[in-house]
Amino acid sequence: MSNKMWGGRFTERPDAIMEEINVSIDVDRHLHAQDIRASKAHAAMLAAQGIITDNDAKNIADGLDTILSEIGEGRFTFKRALEDIHMNVESRLAELIGPAAGRLHTARSRNDQVATDFRLYVRDVIDATDAALAAFQQVLAERALQHAATVMPGFTHLQTAQPVTFGHHLLAYVEMAARDRGRFADARKRLNESPLGAAALAGTSFPIDRDLTAKALGFDRPMANSLDAVSDRDFVLETLAAAAIAAMHLSRFAEELVIWTSPLVGLVRLSDKFTTGSSIMPQKRNPDAAELVRAKTGRVIGALTGLLIVMKGLPLAYQKDMQEDKQGAMEAFEALLLSIRAMTGMVADLVPEEARMEVAAGEGYATATDLADWLVRTLKMPFREAHHVTGRIVAKASEAGVALHLLPLSQLQAAEPRITAEVLDVLSVQASVKSRTSYGGTAPKNVLAQAKGWLKRLEKERKLG
Repeated sequence: MSNKMWGGRFTERPDAIMEEINVSIDVDRHLHAQDIRASKAHAAMLAAQGIITDNDAKNIADGLDTILSEIGEGRFTFKRALEDIHMNVESRLAELIGPAAGRLHTARSRNDQVATDFRLYVRDVIDATDAALAAFQQVLAERALQHAATVMPGFTHLQTAQPVTFGHHLLAYVEMAARDRGRFADARKRLNESPLGAAALAGTSFPIDRDLTAKALGFDRPMANSLDAVSDRDFVLETLAAAAIAAMHLSRFAEELVIWTSPLVGLVRLSDKFTTGSSIMPQKRNPDAAELVRAKTGRVIGALTGLLIVMKGLPLAYQKDMQEDKQGAMEAFEALLLSIRAMTGMVADLVPEEARMEVAAGEGYATATDLADWLVRTLKMPFREAHHVTGRIVAKASEAGVALHLLPLSQLQAAEPRITAEVLDVLSVQASVKSRTSYGGTAPKNVLAQAKGWLKRLEKERKLG
């Protein structure tokens, strides 16, 4: 017996294994809202062009609304025998309105249908992700404002480098999130063309109006080439690439939280809201939320790699391989959105250990560069020479086991006789961060201005909608 959706070419049912490998409803059921929306736009266009009657178009639209309600209320039965969301919807539509349902597929194919549905889905994902990243930026900027002058160690090579402020550190992630949002916005702009009406691969002989359906679905224009329209998955790849970079940024921050919350470091604390305990060690408080954000990055990067591998060998136009474009991408987008929300919650929740941060900021002779800068600025010494003098002074402080600002002036002058007591004013961590007034520097007044600027910008975005 042939598959009733395929028509009369097939006289036997597929093998059970063929049905199992071919079925996609378990994944593409998540496209039901987009599929119904696109079908309503297509039916309205067919009626406007006189290809189907207004009455058929109305019945189709009403039936599709009923199906959308059934799915939303959990009353719809998805049938694996019908393969995908498109056939499930069309089959149910036929049950509701009769033969008129068969007119819906006029002048379209599942090829342009799924390409349209998935573009709509990815566009919705981008909008949700952008909103989540904006909320992440908001809480980062708010905490940066609170801690514009809270001194902490800045690191290179995970070694204490120079003092910075905690607010300055948080604002670095605001900047990263801004670039992430820019990449998603770029991807959205490029994907916002409609494949609908490209049909299987060559277009259609029916007098359709692709501009009408594109406008109805919020696209900027129809795609210009029917072959490209049904076979392109750049829009998924580009969005996954943006997602992978965003997830990488979150993972870097998550790694810092894991390090900072360790008792060996102790720079910040997370509450019970974002930590877990141990089944055997009662004293443990594990930063599991941060660790899971770090781990989920692999899922996002893996989805990008997986789809690139699927697409790299496909000739034009549509190939069944493309059925594998959705599951990994959907899981990746979901993982990213969850990770952003988790990091947003942790930033709002964390408590910096300010006293420990300030002590740590001065460890490792972190103000050595300030000493070298003083030698250049005050004694007009070439920087390379100042670097060597400072190195000798650091060696003396290390040998004596004291911080730079506690080293006796006589010891400083033994390395450079022209050094005066004035130098002691620049060797504290507070003085160090206060001096970094160059644009983008960590001086508290800079951080305050940057945090306020970001909060103002984010508020403007919200008002503009």
